Amino acid sequence: MSKQPAIIVDNVSMKFNLSKEKVDSLKDYIIKSIKKEIKYNEFWALQNVSFTVEKGDRVGILGLNGAGKSTFLRMAAGILKPDEGRVTIDGEDIFENDKVKSKFFYISDEQYFLNNATPGEMMKFYRNVYRNFDEKRFFGLLSHFDLDARRKVNTFSKGMKKQLSVLLGICANTDYIFCDETFDGLDPVMRQTVKSLFANDMEERNLTPIIASHNLRELEDICDHVGLLHKGGILLSKDLDDMKLNIHKIQCVLREGMDADDLVAFERLKTERRGKLITITVRGSREEAESLMESYRPVFYEIIPLSLEEIFISETEVAGYDIKKLIF
Repeated sequence: MSKQPAIIVDNVSMKFNLSKEKVDSLKDYIIKSIKKEIKYNEFWALQNVSFTVEKGDRVGILGLNGAGKSTFLRMAAGILKPDEGRVTIDGEDIFENDKVKSKFFYISDEQYFLNNATPGEMMKFYRNVYRNFDEKRFFGLLSHFDLDARRKVNTFSKGMKKQLSVLLGICANTDYIFCDETFDGLDPVMRQTVKSLFANDMEERNLTPIIASHNLRELEDICDHVGLLHKGGILLSKDLDDMKLNIHKIQCVLREGMDADDLVAFERLKTERRGKLITITVRGSREEAESLMESYRPVFYEIIPLSLEEIFISETEVAGYDIKKLIF
């Protein structure tokens, strides 16, 4: 049974106007704006982005800072209205649609809490917004995470605030959850604990997350599909399992008089030479790679598994993109 498209981002673009000149104060800005003395440059945070998420998908949005990840999530959450295109969830436009917004929880990179609120008071606030909010589970998780329900949130550390945001989001029991750099700033133990929470709800109630991160390793063990944002556009959007099954590294020693350039039947992404040993990275299934290599009758060959990092490096180097900045 095929999945149904749940979230559709259809050819959206988002433009911001950035001031060309430095303004010393808000008062100065207002005065110059009234007099129309400020000139602006247009900046397209997103351009012609199309993306489809099916129910039950586990989607990662990967990109460097400034690539457009936060803008993408804010637009998907209906906070920003695209200048072009549209975003729908379960067939309905998201912008200014409270019914649709009740289907997801958005965890911003900069968490927002009511002034002087405690975790218990934030729970009451969200319980009024999300009718399926699990109060019992929330207080159980607060205890598990060693967070005091009566302590003022503004006294929490950044990591504690992120933990609280995750607990509120998970306990809201929404169909979808949007996360902006949610794992950033958490220590390794807490990061794995939070990921386990997501994994449990994805398995138990088919929660569909969209997780934005600047780090591929943060997404690898929780997402099954990754889109790479670069300069406001989608450079790459692929299922991780498909990527692993359709790109391979082959080490071989060819017959006398043959070179890597003779392997014309392969769709080669990368070629390396060390003496007689040739290493090529190719597209296609393992069966295709074996069949083609055997047709060249090499002295020796071996197909070596690629890590996800190596696959992304191979895929993006073709487009001239340095994926290493997103890994190391």
